[in-house]
Amino acid sequence: MMARLEDIALADLRGRCETAVKGGARMQMAYAWFPDRGTVPEIRYLVNAGTTQPLQIWRCRPRTHAVPSLSTIAPLLSWYEREMMDLCGVEFEGHPQPDPLALLPGATAATPPLRPDATGALSYTPERSKLPEITGPMNEDVQILPFGPVRADVVESAQFDFQYVGEGILHYHPQLFFKHRGMEKRFEGLTAELGVVLAERVSAIGSVAHGLAYCRALESAADCTVPPRAQWLRVLLAELERLYNHLHYLGHLCHTTTLKVGEAQGKFLEELAKQINSRVSGSRFLRSLLTPGGIRREPLLAGLDEALGALQEQFLPYAAMLEATTTHLDRLITTGMLSSQLAFDQGATGPIERASGLDRDPRRDQAYAAYPELPLKVAVRHAGDAHARQQVRIEEVAHSIELIQALLRDLPGGSIRLPCRVPAGAEGLGWAESPRGSLYYAVHVDRDGKLGRVKIKSPSFSNWRAFAFTVHDSNMMDYAINEASFGLSIAGCDR
Repeated sequence: MMARLEDIALADLRGRCETAVKGGARMQMAYAWFPDRGTVPEIRYLVNAGTTQPLQIWRCRPRTHAVPSLSTIAPLLSWYEREMMDLCGVEFEGHPQPDPLALLPGATAATPPLRPDATGALSYTPERSKLPEITGPMNEDVQILPFGPVRADVVESAQFDFQYVGEGILHYHPQLFFKHRGMEKRFEGLTAELGVVLAERVSAIGSVAHGLAYCRALESAADCTVPPRAQWLRVLLAELERLYNHLHYLGHLCHTTTLKVGEAQGKFLEELAKQINSRVSGSRFLRSLLTPGGIRREPLLAGLDEALGALQEQFLPYAAMLEATTTHLDRLITTGMLSSQLAFDQGATGPIERASGLDRDPRRDQAYAAYPELPLKVAVRHAGDAHARQQVRIEEVAHSIELIQALLRDLPGGSIRLPCRVPAGAEGLGWAESPRGSLYYAVHVDRDGKLGRVKIKSPSFSNWRAFAFTVHDSNMMDYAINEASFGLSIAGCDR
């Protein structure tokens, strides 16, 4: 399935967005780039008109004009617009919250970092986050807790400001991007082949999904056909990645509810899954197999079916135990409620949106690789709480094992790679359903054949935005459980 490109005049942009949203469309992402390495930006919007409709790309050329903000119509675009203001210098007119996002408070850049003529480092004078003023008869009882950016254990860096009374959270302000690595900038000037190595390292726990979405974007740009066997093997790698991520998630969620036996068993099963990965690919993170045009080399599949069967035998009673342990369930049920409307409006994706009743999955809806030929099942729950998010992942673990076993029975023969020559000046869009949700890569190739702009829409960027809406009016004792139930990655968000 290809994405359709359409030019939209700035004057028509808000009207088109309103019409699309009213018709049930979802604005998936937005980004800016600079054609021909110039200083005049071009804005792209990715639109999902419906679960069975082709993706649409809207192209706008603002020249020297401000771009009308669409975040009051499609709230999930707020972060994308703020990111473009910070990194590309695009002005959005009428944005309801024009504060920096990717740049920390007090950071300034002489030239926006993603502009081709950007030079020099950022200047930085530390500033406190701006928190809302709370008024009323109880305002003297409101306490402020700044938590982070250094947190206990090996948790990634972020600062969270809580305004609370007793244990009740009135307002929550997350500040991410402390370790923004400029990954999109690092793609510039690389060859298409070398770009895969970088894509697999944007977020280690999503190596396959990132590499796959990147390869599919290049293949779209090159109009390259991937051999059937390689398509099936790509599904194999993607589902193996889903397995170990979800098993880690279950163990970590047990950690936050103090179910120590469940934590130990979940992380033990994660370790077994990673050992399977290592035997299959030589990498616990399944790296160095994907390449534009197919697969670099054959994975080692001997004994994989038996190893998955053994993993399944241990997983099924473990999952049943989680669903029968009342002390664990009591901490999950009604915790971190996310309604289906909020999930849709704020851009929640993957297990998060499916746990809130949104039956969406690109593996089925914008089908790719060999997923249309395999017995894919999509897990959906409607409660929208931490328990529903656990249930979706439990079901996905079982489905992934069944899917891989079906794949191994019918895996076609043939070649695993065809040449993929990306023409100069080409562009392409690729996507994959990572363990955390939908992941998109938009790739633009310069006239010299090197990468000019690579935009990454990561699932955690979407889910971190939605997460904040589940924290307000909750309580401090449930915060860690709620955050764990989202399975968020800060590295995947910050890029």
